[in-house]
This record gives sequence, structure tokens and C-alpha cells, in this order.
Amino acid sequence: MDKIKNNVAAAWKSVCLDLKKKLPGHAIHAWFDPIVAVDFHNKSFILEVPNQFSLEWIESHYKDEITLSIKGLFDKQLRYQLLVAKEKKAALKESSSNRSYLKTKIKRFNNLNDKYIFDNFIVGNNNEFAKTACESVSNNPGQQNFNPLIIYGGVGLGKTHLMHAIGNNSLKQNPNLNIVNITSEQFTLDFVNSLRKNKTIEFAQNYRSSDILLIDDIQFFRGKEQTQEQFFHTFNVLYQGGKQIVLTADKFPGEMKGLQSRLLSRFQSGLCVDVQPPNFEVRVAILLEKADQNGLMLDYSTIEFIARHIKNNVRELEGTIIRLLAKSSLLNIEINNELVTEVVKERVGGSIGNEISIENIVKKVSEISSVPESDIVGKSRKMEIAEARQVSMFLCRDIMGTSLNNIGMFFGGRDHTTVMHALKTIGEKESTNDRMKRMIMSIRKELGISFL
Repeated sequence: MDKIKNNVAAAWKSVCLDLKKKLPGHAIHAWFDPIVAVDFHNKSFILEVPNQFSLEWIESHYKDEITLSIKGLFDKQLRYQLLVAKEKKAALKESSSNRSYLKTKIKRFNNLNDKYIFDNFIVGNNNEFAKTACESVSNNPGQQNFNPLIIYGGVGLGKTHLMHAIGNNSLKQNPNLNIVNITSEQFTLDFVNSLRKNKTIEFAQNYRSSDILLIDDIQFFRGKEQTQEQFFHTFNVLYQGGKQIVLTADKFPGEMKGLQSRLLSRFQSGLCVDVQPPNFEVRVAILLEKADQNGLMLDYSTIEFIARHIKNNVRELEGTIIRLLAKSSLLNIEINNELVTEVVKERVGGSIGNEISIENIVKKVSEISSVPESDIVGKSRKMEIAEARQVSMFLCRDIMGTSLNNIGMFFGGRDHTTVMHALKTIGEKESTNDRMKRMIMSIRKELGISFL
């Protein structure tokens, strides 16, 4: 207890690290990063939150998770208490007065992530049009042809990055803009609280006074009829006033279920741009950028290895780099082949190399050398066929560790001395012959194991 009291900030940081394992990143960023641990009193963490809205949201959504983390890390009898920061209380009191919201714009742009800018967004064929459209909107917010702007695609592909980049770039050009950046979840809760406190007019004016409205994950409006009704009217007011609306979604609006047809119609009246999963080259570029940002010096072969196995989205690529950094620093070990392989296996569920077989190796050698598979495993001693056979044997031994006898049996019942000769021949050629070196490298890449 004394240790916690003496360093309550460090103790609370431990709780937050534990919560990061259980909660999505956007929840941590939106609700937990602003929390300040100010004291430890009567077996309770005294935590300061920026406003009453944050307090109510955290208590209603994350109370159990916080309690479990505290008890799991320290003591079952420990609790926590949330307080609104003193400097924020005055602001809340002022905002709840009878002043017109039309005269006072409530600025919410402080929750824009300043790391999300266009300059560090990696561009490829999968997202080039989306990025160009977002830049255009940020330079000329409110132009009718691009309003609303809908950015859609799967999880972790950079939709939120682009949306925040719009806000940051617009704010850079005009610091007086009132930018409201919020998730659909937050919008819904804000509306529910306004109903409970009989402040729906204030709620409406809060959003309708924005110059740029950014809402993440609009698919979560599904099934929330009253929320959709409020957003419909908010949308109309902003659109008619020449204000910019930017939304993100998990799919094309026309494919969404559970949203009012009039909303979907308005969504599709603007510009819809998609973000696709990154191809191999883009994944490499992303990894190089993330490694540089985190001060990691990784061999290009390591980058390629990660890129060939982590394919789904940008978030997983970034997570792999962070995981490497964390393991290296916390365990005080060098980033080597073994560590990289271990981390990648963790990310993909331990399936690395499960698809590798002698048959697959022969198939790839056949494709690269243009020698039929049947000839590679056959009896022919023609030079080009014999070489392809020897390369196949070499890779079976080098990649899979297959025994000499088993290799020989697969390649036409040859004895182990023939296999040994093949391994020696190709091993020497790989070291001295550029053509052979390139051939081996190409086959490895095709098999997705260029790093190993």
C-alpha cells in the first residue's frame, strides 16, 4: 500500500497497461489516456477525469474492467474513485448556463491525434484515391461534390488515420475552425445523456455548430432509431450550411443493413472512397516507416519476412513492430531471427511454415526453373533437370530439415550420398554464382520464408 501511495502515477500506469490488453485502442486513447492519478486514499486510487461526460461514460462502460485490473495487480480490497478536474468543473458550469450555443462554439478538436497526418500515411494502389480525396476535402471543406466524404474498408486499414489527417490539415490552415471529432458510440451516449438530463437542444447545437464533423464507425448506428433521427437532422443542418461531414464505415453505405434509407441516400450523395488491404510492397514501406519511428534498425530481409506473413492490415504490422520492441527491451535481448519468428508466430497464430512441404518446394522450383515437376522427381540426367532436382533437395534440407534418406526416397529412390552431393553442389553455387543465388532467393520468397 505504501509503495502505491508513494508512486500512485506509476501504479495507475500499470493498471492502464493491463487494460490495454483487454480494451480496443480507441477506448484507451479516448477515455483512459486523459485520466490523471492524483492520490491514493483509503485504499482507493483517486483519479481525475477531464469532465463529467468522461466520468459517466467510464463508470457506465468500463467500471468492471478497471476494478478487475486493480484487484488483479494489487489487492482485492482496492478500489478507485473518479473526480472531475477542478479546472474543468468551472467550464462545465459555464457551458450549462442559459447562453445560446449558437453564440458559443464548443471546440472538440483537442482529441485529434496529431500523429495522424498525410505526410506519414503510406500510399499504395490500395489507398491512393482515398488519400487524394481526403487531402482535397481538408483543403476545401464543405464543397458539395465531396460532402459527405465516406471512407470505408476493413479494420486497421487507415480510415481513422485519414479522418484525423483531414482534421489536422484543416486546422493547420485555419486554427479557428470548430472541428468535432467523435465516434458513433460517443455520439449515441451523448444523445442518451441529453435525453436523461433534458438537454436535447444543447446536444443538437453542440454538433450543429461545427465547421467539420468527423464521426468514426457509423455502422454502429444500426438499430438505434432515435440516434439516427438526431443524426439525420444534424446532417441536414450542416450540409445546408456548407459544413463538411466526414464519416468512416466498415463497408460501402449501399451494403449497410439497419440504417434508415434516407440516411443511406444522403451518404451516397457525396463521395465514397474505399481503403483496401495493403499489398506486399506497401506492407514493406509501412514496416520500414514504423521501424524508423520506433528507432528500430531492422535488416531488409527481416522486414520482408514480416511483410510476407502479416498481411491483413496496418494495425497488425504496427503491432508487430511494437511487440518486437517491447520484447527486446523488456527481456534485454537482441532482435534476432529467433525473436522475430517468435513474434510473427504469435501474430499469425503459430502457423508459419505449416504450408511448406516437399511437394510445395518442388512446385516452386518447377515454376522458377521451367522444369516440369515430373522431371524433377524423375530419372533424367539432363543438366537443367539435374540442377532443378539438386536445388529442390537443397531447399528440402535447408528449410524443412528433412532427413537425407527421406529426400532421396522422394526423388526417385536415390541414396543419401546422391543427396549429400546435391547439397554440397548447390551450397557452393549459392556462395559463388549470382544466378544461383538469385534463383534460391526467388524460391524462398515465393515460399514466404525469405528471412529464414
